[in-house]
Amino acid sequence: MNVVVTGSSTGIGRALVSRLLANGHAVWGLARSDQAEFGRTRANFHSSVCDVGRWPDVEAAADAAAKVWPRVDALVTCAGLHGEIGQALQAEPVRWSETVRANLDGTFYAIRAFHCLLSRAERRAKVVCFSGGGATKARANFSAYGVAKTGVVRLVETIAEEDGGATLDINAIAPGNVTTRLTDEVVALGPERAGPAEYDSAVKQKASGDTSMVRALDLVTWLLSPASDGISGRLLSAPWDPWRSLGAHAAVLAGSDVYRLRRITPEERRLSFD
Repeated sequence: MNVVVTGSSTGIGRALVSRLLANGHAVWGLARSDQAEFGRTRANFHSSVCDVGRWPDVEAAADAAAKVWPRVDALVTCAGLHGEIGQALQAEPVRWSETVRANLDGTFYAIRAFHCLLSRAERRAKVVCFSGGGATKARANFSAYGVAKTGVVRLVETIAEEDGGATLDINAIAPGNVTTRLTDEVVALGPERAGPAEYDSAVKQKASGDTSMVRALDLVTWLLSPASDGISGRLLSAPWDPWRSLGAHAAVLAGSDVYRLRRITPEERRLSFD
C-alpha cells in the first residue's frame, strides 16, 4: 500500500511509519520537522515538511505525492498537540483557537487534500483519524484539545455518512494511554497547570512501561486491512473494544449507533425526571 501518515516524525506516528515500512508498504510522512535523514536509508519513505494546520502546506504535500504516486491507499492522521492548557475561562483566546485549528483543521486538511489520490486506490481506501482524551468526556484543563478531538469524531461520522461506504472506510481511534511527547509535556507542566489528575496519570504512565503503543498500532493495522471492510464512521478504543471481531458484524454495525458519539436520554437509562 501507499500510506500517508501525518505527525510522522515522533510518537505514534513514527512508530506506525516504522511498522508500515517493515511490512513492505510505502509511506509518505508529513511533519513540521525535516525527515530527510530518516528517509536516507529507507527507500520506500518519502516526506514533506508540513504544518498540517496550514492548508497551503498540506495542499503542497499532496501535490508532491501526486507527482510520485498514482494513488494513495490509506491515510492516517496522527498529528496533534495539546496547545493551550489551563481552565477554559482563563485560556488565552488566540492560543485556544490555534489549538483547535491545529488538531481539527489539521485532520480535515489532510483528508481533503489527499481525497483525490485516495479515490484512485486499487481497493477500498482507508482513513484512520486519531481522537484522544476529551472526546467522550470532559477533560479539565485541556478544553481546546478535547473540543478539537470531539470535532474529529463528528467529522469522521459525517464523511462516512456522506460517502455511504461507496469509496472508503473512515474511522477514528482512541489509542489509550500511550507514552509520547504529549505525556512528557503533561509531566513537565506539573500538577498546578495540568491538574493533579492529569499529572498523576502521566507520571504513572511513564513509570508503568508502555504496552498500549502496540495495541494502538495493531488497531491501525487492522483498520488498514481488508478485515475491516465495511466498518466506517466509528470511534474505536484500542485497549477496550473487541475490534478484531467487528468485521463479522459490519452489516449489524452499519445500522446502529454503536461506537458513535450520541446523546443519552433518561429512557435509555430507565430514569424518570417527570
